[in-house]
Amino acid sequence: MSAIEIKTTRRSDKGKGASRRLRHSGYVPAIVYGAGEPIELTVEHRALWKAQENERFFSSILSLDIDGKKEQVVIKDLQRHPAREFIMHADFQRVEEKTPIVVSVPLHFLNTDICHGVKLQGGTIQYINKLIKVRCLPAKLPSFIEVDMKDVKAGQLYHLSDVQLPEGVESVDLL
Repeated sequence: MSAIEIKTTRRSDKGKGASRRLRHSGYVPAIVYGAGEPIELTVEHRALWKAQENERFFSSILSLDIDGKKEQVVIKDLQRHPAREFIMHADFQRVEEKTPIVVSVPLHFLNTDICHGVKLQGGTIQYINKLIKVRCLPAKLPSFIEVDMKDVKAGQLYHLSDVQLPEGVESVDLL
């Protein structure tokens, strides 16, 4: 699975006015923080919008091309306009190979149409959470976690502790 790559450039103008000018010209102000010095960036809005439409964007390691230099990051925050389809700001966190990261990973529910409780007992499946917050090394980060619903009966609860996590991945919510 290839990493999602986003082209960025460093920005020297800071502040509310500079950020507004960026947004009006089709760009999004962003920042990279973590190990090392924070770097203020400019990202093309169209490229960032297209990348965030992919479910993997929020739960995988991203490759930022900062003026030709590659940085491995995860998205920590994406601020959107409250009424329009517009990204206002992006926060990225650097990833180090040997340092565990905490990321929300989507749950993919399998066999919901042939689930025992739905097919034979006339029940419906209600999802309380579709994300699980996990901690792992960047190399072990899953794009999603599969949950098999085939043997779930009507009225049965499927708890977070029942989810089978890949090796090297632990749930932050269960700690």
